[in-house]
Amino acid sequence: GSLVVNYPFDDDEQGVAIYSKSPDDAVFQQLALSYSKENAKMYQGSPCKDMYPSEYFPHGITNGAQWYNVPGGMQDWNYLNTNCFEVTIELGCVKYPRAEELPKYWEQNRRSLLQFMKQV
Repeated sequence: GSLVVNYPFDDDEQGVAIYSKSPDDAVFQQLALSYSKENAKMYQGSPCKDMYPSEYFPHGITNGAQWYNVPGGMQDWNYLNTNCFEVTIELGCVKYPRAEELPKYWEQNRRSLLQFMKQV
């Protein structure tokens, strides 16, 4: 897991981890930022220092392919084939948090979710 919002494209023609700009890149950045700005830890950009010390996401967002290349992912497929603007929201550094930690996740993401919904 991580704490970041990633947006298309998740893949590039060379199959390497480089920025892969979609035609709607500015819109995707706006959507991703609308979420990350309301989550202080996410917006700082270095949420998992203990696990991934060199990982940094400016303002808590990243282009999917720049982070790591995912050929054939649903996010890109939905965008290209159905015109669905989809982002992937990673909610935490621990992939499977304990049940008693879930209220903390809710508090960290409640305002983000509301702001994200306002983008419609």
